[in-house]
Parts: sequence; C-alpha cells; structure tokens
Amino acid sequence: MESKIFIIILIFLMLSLLTMERTIFHNLERQTQTRKKIVLSLFCTIKDLYIRELCLMSQFLGPDFNTPIAWLADLIAPAFIRSSHNIEDIIIPEEDKEMLRSLARERLLFFTNHPSTAEPMIAYYIANVMGSRFHYMTTRRAFDFLFGAASVLLRGLGCFSVIPGIADKESMKMARNILMEPKGKLVLFPEGEPMCGENDVLMPFQPGIVRLSMSAYDDLQKIDSKADISILSGFIKYKIKATTDHILGDLIHSIQNIENHLGLESGNRNLLRRFLMVGRVLLENGEREYGISFSRDEDYNFRIERLRHRILDKAAQKLRLESYNIEADAIRKLRHLTSVIELIELKYPIQKLPVLNSQELKEIKRDCVRAYDFITIKKDYLVSKPSPERFYEWLQRFESLVLHKNPQAMGGVPSRLPRKAYIYFSKPFWVGEYYKEYKKDKKNGLNLLLFRIEHDMKALLNHSQELTTPIVTPFDVSEYF
Repeated sequence: MESKIFIIILIFLMLSLLTMERTIFHNLERQTQTRKKIVLSLFCTIKDLYIRELCLMSQFLGPDFNTPIAWLADLIAPAFIRSSHNIEDIIIPEEDKEMLRSLARERLLFFTNHPSTAEPMIAYYIANVMGSRFHYMTTRRAFDFLFGAASVLLRGLGCFSVIPGIADKESMKMARNILMEPKGKLVLFPEGEPMCGENDVLMPFQPGIVRLSMSAYDDLQKIDSKADISILSGFIKYKIKATTDHILGDLIHSIQNIENHLGLESGNRNLLRRFLMVGRVLLENGEREYGISFSRDEDYNFRIERLRHRILDKAAQKLRLESYNIEADAIRKLRHLTSVIELIELKYPIQKLPVLNSQELKEIKRDCVRAYDFITIKKDYLVSKPSPERFYEWLQRFESLVLHKNPQAMGGVPSRLPRKAYIYFSKPFWVGEYYKEYKKDKKNGLNLLLFRIEHDMKALLNHSQELTTPIVTPFDVSEYF
C-alpha cells in the first residue's frame, strides 16, 4: 500500500500527538472519563509503537495489526480520500455490497487496477464495506518514510513489506501465511509498479500473482483438503464531477499556462490540437536533449517510443547493469530500473549493485520519471477518446515535465476538479477450480488462472467505458499538429 499522501496525514496526526503531549493531557482535565481513556489509549499506543519501531527496522517488516490505529484510519479515511485525491464519492452498487459482505468469512485474494496512488485507500474502504480487514503487500521503501514513523502506521493497518526485483522469500512466505489463516485476505495490484497512470488501460500483469495464489492454495491443502481461496477482481474507474463548461474552461486555462512556459502560440488550434502540439514540442525537446536526430516526417508514435527507450537505456548505462535486457519493452525496462534504484536506496546486500553518489542517483531517478511521463503520453489514447479524464492525465504529464510539479510517477498532485470513483466487481471464483490442471501441468494451470484474472479485469474495464464520453470531437487533428 503505497499512498504517500495517506501516510503523510496519518503521520502528521501521530507527530502532533508526540509534540503536543502537554496540551493533550491538559485538555483531558476538561473531558469526560470515557474520552480520556480513548485519547490516552491512542496517544500511548502510537508513541510506544513508534519508539519500538525505530529499534526493529530491518529489511523485511511484517504486519502488526493494531486496533486503535485501525479505528483511527476507519474514522479519517473518507476525509483523506477527499483531501488527497479530490474523490468525493465512492460508488458501489447495493448488490455488490451484499456480495462483498458474503465474502467476509472467506479467505480472499482481491485484485484491482492501479493507475494512481488512490487505489490502496479505496481498497481499505472496500474492506470496511465488507466488514473485514485486508492485508497489503507494500514496497519496502514506504516503511522508511519520515525516519521510519510510517512503519508504525503501515504495519498497524496490515501492511507488510516487499522488495521489488529480488526473490523476496520472506514477503512471499508472509503472503501465503495470511491466506492460510481463516478469513485471511490479501490485496494485490497485478500491474505492479510503477503505476499505470492511465485509467483506461491495463498494463501487463505480473505472473507472480498466480504463482503466489497457487502456492498458497497448495499450502492450504496440506492442512485442510476442503479449504479454498476466493479470488475477487475489481476495477476502479474515475469520473470528473463538474459541468462541461467548467471542465473546458479549466483545461483551456491550464494548457494556456503550459504554452506560455514553452513560448508557444496556439493560433487557431482547437483544444485537442493544442494538447498534441505541446506533446510534439516536448517530444522534440527530449530528442534534442538525448541526442536523437529526427524528422517531422517520421511517425509520432515511433519517435516517442524511440525517446522512451533512449532515456531508459542511458539510465541503465549509468547504473552499469549487466542483466539489463535492451530488447525488452519500455514498461519492463522501467520496472527493472526502479527495482534496482530501490535496492540501492535500501542498501540491500547484493555485491553487483553499483556504488553511486547522491547526485548520480538523483539524475537516474529523474531519467526514470521522465521516461515514465513519456510512456504515458500516447497520441492514439487521447485522440480516439478525448474525454475530460484523458485530457487531465495528459495535463498532469505536461505539468510534471514543464512546471516540475510532483510527477505522476512519484504520486502526482491531487485532481484539481472533484471526482467520483466507481467500483466494478467480477463474479468471485475459487483458486481450487484451476488446481487440477495445475497439478497435471503447472505452466498451463498458471497460465489459465492468469488468463481468467486478466479476462475478468479487462471485461470490467470495457464495461466502465460507458461512464466517460469525449468532450471534443475525436480524431479532429491535422496531419501535423
């Protein structure tokens, strides 16, 4: 569960308690006895856990569920979702709420898409609707946030660490142990890291999700041959909550600001062409910076793909990676680079890790962020369906590259307009349905399970498309914008 805004606000509350101890105890004199007990319990719990956590920080950190912390999160999570992501409403149909509650006593793997940092918070909300508690596999670096203070809260909410890019046996063992527990529940984002960044796209799924699912089922069969693990796939779709005039006015003002920073004149271009013009100029600037000769006669998609790979390949050269696959697609390259960066930041004991100074590491991280922003600026994605949501996805990349706002790859900035989050669910099924094939042919059994999960989530994605519509005419672009 990696939501920096969520962590920041939770830790702010904790630090407020630590730094305002005298005020708290003074004010308690005016409170009822019941209120005194609640506040004192929360204060002492968080303070003691934080001190203990500083002494226990290690490479692997398991969950350490804490009721007062969970109660606090239950209380403030809806407000955090509104303030940190401008999501005012979370829509779950009543029949799906009933379905969720029917799974409260089952072992469960919950999969959903992951285009932003909001999804872990929404998964927490889903757990509350279900009347249960989820566990979350969380990137290890999140636990070190604010000198390790985040670890208290993350572990208290059921999170445990995973280090991407290595065979993290302790993390996998913890995941299997959770699913062996009666009513054990685990959230996984099958697209992995980095986040997709596009709500209408699913990135290639990590095959490790089905290996984990089947391994946990295999473990379970050894103690109870009748037990099973339910799989529930979900899809979260965001929709801007504003009038067409408001949206158009905000988009026009925002793209004008970007054009002014780049010294561009929009001329008679419509909104779609203005966005594409900015994208073209940023592409050309990137090509010049990374030493790529280009011609305007070359295909736009080819050129931006070439730039992505040049940025990533140069970052790999700086890291001096021997195992880097130069033929891989851009997403897999980026996953490899970001996992190596995390290992370096964690000072993980691997001999082949390069030794870099802080400036070198900063430059490589900058390259990865820029590559990510270009990976998610796809012409066809915007032109085919220029919806408000897709315009704002592009705008966030522009503001990262031009205005140096907190980039999407690092969590992004909150949506400037309010949104609704619609949650769709597929029909739950059992891992055991694929176990017989798995025992006969492991590779085929895993492939069939992965195909089922992918099929269900793609069906949900397609169903969600009816929520959003173009705000301008699709494909209304000139040959060269």
